[in-house]
Parts: sequence; structure tokens; C-alpha cells
Amino acid sequence: MSLINKKFNEFMLDISRYLSIIREYGLSQMQFWIIALLIGIASGLATLGFRLAITYLQFFSYGESGISLTDAVSQLPWFTVMIIPITGGLIVGIILNIFTKDGRARSVGHVIEGAALYEGRVEGKAGLASSFASVITLSTGGSTGREGPVVLLGSLISSKVSRWINADGITGRNLMGCAVAAAVSASFNAPLAGALFALEVVLRHYAIQALAPILIASVAGTVISRLYFGNVTEFTLPVHTQDFYIELPAHLLLGIVCAFVAVSFIKSVFWAETLGDKFQKILRIPNWSRPAFAGAFLGLIAIKFPHIIGVGYETMSLALNGNLLFWTAIFFAFAKGLAVVITLAGRMGGGIFSPSLMLGALTGLAFGWIAVSIFPSVDGDETLYAISGMGAVAAAILGAPISTILIVIELTGDWQAGLAVMVAVSIATAFTSKMIHRSFFLTQLERRGVNLSEGPHSYLLAKYKVVSIMNSYEKTNLDEKYLWQMIEQGQYLDIGANLEAAMPMFQNGECEYLPVLSIGPEKNSTKLVGVLYYIDALKTFNQALFDTSKEEHS
Repeated sequence: MSLINKKFNEFMLDISRYLSIIREYGLSQMQFWIIALLIGIASGLATLGFRLAITYLQFFSYGESGISLTDAVSQLPWFTVMIIPITGGLIVGIILNIFTKDGRARSVGHVIEGAALYEGRVEGKAGLASSFASVITLSTGGSTGREGPVVLLGSLISSKVSRWINADGITGRNLMGCAVAAAVSASFNAPLAGALFALEVVLRHYAIQALAPILIASVAGTVISRLYFGNVTEFTLPVHTQDFYIELPAHLLLGIVCAFVAVSFIKSVFWAETLGDKFQKILRIPNWSRPAFAGAFLGLIAIKFPHIIGVGYETMSLALNGNLLFWTAIFFAFAKGLAVVITLAGRMGGGIFSPSLMLGALTGLAFGWIAVSIFPSVDGDETLYAISGMGAVAAAILGAPISTILIVIELTGDWQAGLAVMVAVSIATAFTSKMIHRSFFLTQLERRGVNLSEGPHSYLLAKYKVVSIMNSYEKTNLDEKYLWQMIEQGQYLDIGANLEAAMPMFQNGECEYLPVLSIGPEKNSTKLVGVLYYIDALKTFNQALFDTSKEEHS
């Protein structure tokens, strides 16, 4: 036993030395690729564990899971269907209230924010709590998706590695891209889509130097998934036909319909969240109990529409196989959309990816029934419209047309439908961008005061704190009396401010410098601590823009 302990201690010492070398000298390309592979494996295993945890907890809650879940729920007494999501919501509320500052589950939006503003890092404790809360949500009646939480899980792994090796911003972001790619590919069994999702949604650029390690990690995540689930597509579809030249205009029209569905859904989620905040304040409902109230509403809906529970792949499969009639597809889509809105507004956790795919499949199927009935002589079928709708709604909501096209094709294994999907996705994305200008994730961030949609020139200003750029007051030769005159005129900065607050003051006031104050609770405790020069602010901002451009074009 002592020999084993000795060998283990020697191994840990070697690891510690290796990490010290990396911290001091950085990663070589080969080392980076090896770490990308390891992160891909770890993210794939985390995703697999997440999926299995949902399966086991669903079985514990409802007695069934997977494709049999809806039938099992429909056989349960109504009060059981009510109690389970209420209990799940109560557990989720307690978890989030203890481990997060605001009682909100972290999501893909926080990962995007971490990549843009925090050098590829996300919150550890809050992220883990959010992932666990999402497992409870999806296992006890919540109506969201699993892909958002596994993206967060992968980002937690890459953030930990980035801290271990003291990675710079570029390396940290690329490692996060590797983790996200592996998580998405393991969840969907879609390696191409996983890699492109990481580039398109999280990193939001296509740097060549990031492509190879992200692809390596994505393949690793897929291998982990296939070793357990097998090399199969998520959905098995019937053989369908399409007269491309005649039917493509119909898919163009479907794209417009899907754009309106996507916009309605996005606005409904944020409207419901605002309404929930108002009612919570009026009724003085504590944060920890809000998910339980959402669970009660979900239970009521599930009594009539049990398909809303969980990820919803069973209903999606029915839609893609054309096994739902027109009005059934309409009612199912409305019920699912309402359930997702309630789950998200109730702060129960989970992602938006799978629900958007399901909404799209149901929308496309309903549209397909109309198209086929109007033109019965055309040699097509409604299931192809379900595939196109699935991609169009999801792409419009997520703001990720390229990766969504690939996800739909890899989920279904139907590469022949690619042209129809591309038409619907492109039109839906274009129309949606004209109506709301931002994707779901970027809108979510903007509501928290984080504006990433305008590009680096906008969000980089918020990244740099005044305190890290200013000169100490004692090291300047400026007249203190004049500085206090500037302060009395409102020309000053708080020590906690960032360049986003400083630059407009420089431009509007046409001054070369601004005093920086440490403002205490009492009037006489306010101190002049430094001076921020306009030229220093400009140098910092220009260097940040240069580094971003270099990263994106490397």
C-alpha cells in the first residue's frame, strides 16, 4: 500500500511540475491539441452522465423514460401529474437560491458572455448548481432541453482547465469552444454540427487556428456518445420524395411562417419573465418558491398534454414520421410553446435547443398537411416540411443557421433534404433578424445589461476596468484644486467604473483626463485615488480591438 501511495505522490508531483511549465511558457500546438482531446473526452462523458441522470430520474418520477414517457404520464392519476413538477420546482428553487446570487439558472448565454468578456471562463459554483437544477427540471416535468445545460457543463470543465494552466484569453476561449463542441456533438451525435455551433454561437467567429482542436474535441465527444448509444441517428424517418423545382417555393413560404413562430416564441418568453417578476414582487413570492409555482402550471397542462414533459424527442419523432394530424400538430405546438415559456419564466433551468426543434417540427408538419392538400398532384409529402420546419424555427431562435442545418441533417440522417432545409432556414433567419435583430441568447444577455450583439467595438469597453488603467493620483503633477472643480461639475469616474462609462465622458466633455474617486458611504469618506487619461483609455481599447482582430483572422 505504501508503494502505491509513493507512486501516486510521484505522479501528482509530475503533474504539478508539468502544469507549472505550461503556466510559465504557455502551450505548444501539440500540447494544446492533446488538452483539446482530453477536454472533448471529459465533456462527452459529462454529457453522457447528464443524459443518463435524466433517464434514471424520469424513471424514478414517472415509472418510465424515453419514448414511453408520454404514455406513462397519461396513465398516472391527475394529482400525481400535478405533484411531481411542483416537487421538482421546489427542489430547483432551493438549489438555485442557495448556490446562485439571483436564483436564476445559468445557460448558454452565460457561456457566450464568458467567451466574450471573461477569457473563456464561467462561474463554477453557480454553473454546477444550474446543471444539477436542470437535471431535476427535465426529470420532473420541466419542458426545456438538455443541450443548454451540457454546453454549460462542458464550459465548466474548460474553465477549470484554463485556470489550472493560467490560459490567456485566446487559449481560454478556444478551450471553451472545444468543450462546447464536444458537448453538443455528444448530445446530438452530430460532430460537424457540434464544431460549427461552438464557432458560430459561442466564439462567434471562424478562426482557422481554433478549427483543428475544436474538431478534435467534437469527434471525441461523438465517439463517447456512440460507444454507449451506438452509431445511429436520433430519428428514423420514412422514405419521402420531393419535386424540388415545384416544392421549393413552398419551403420558402414555410421559412416565413417559421420566422413568425420564432419571433412570437422569443417575445413570449421574455414577456412572461417580465410578468412573472411583477407578480412575484406584488405577491412577495420568495425566489426559492417561484419554480414550484411554474411546476404547478406545468402539471395542469400535462394532465391534458403529457407530451410537454421533458425534452420531447418522442413527439418530435411522431411529427417527423407524419404520425400527427393537422389539428393535433397545432395543439401540440401551442401546448409545448406555452410549457417552455412557463418553464423558462419560472426559472426552472434547462435549454432552448430541443424545444425549438420540436416547435419547428410541429409547425412544419402542420404546414405540410396544408401544402400537400392544396397541391395533391405534386409528388411530395408532409414529413419533408416537418424536417425543414425543425431547422427553420431552431435557426431563427438560436441565431445559428449553419450549425442548425447540420444538426437537422445529422439528427435525421437525411442529406437529400438539405436543399429544402437550407431554403427554409435562410428565409426564417433573414425575416427574424428584421423583426427582433437579435437571437434568443443575445436578447437574454441584453436584458441583463450585457450587449454583445453590436460586436467587439461595443462589448470590449465593458471588459476593462478604470482601476486597471488609471494612474495613481500621487504620481501625477495635476492641480488637486482643479481636479475637485471637475468633480463638482460631474466630470469624474467611480473607481468601479469601466471604459464603457469613461469613453462617452471623454468624447462629450472634450477633456484629456478624468479624476477617479473612491466613493464611501459618508460624504467625508470620498477620496481622490487616481486619474484616467484619455490617451491611456484609447491605447487600451485599440490594443483590445487589435487582439480581437488578430484572433478572428488567425
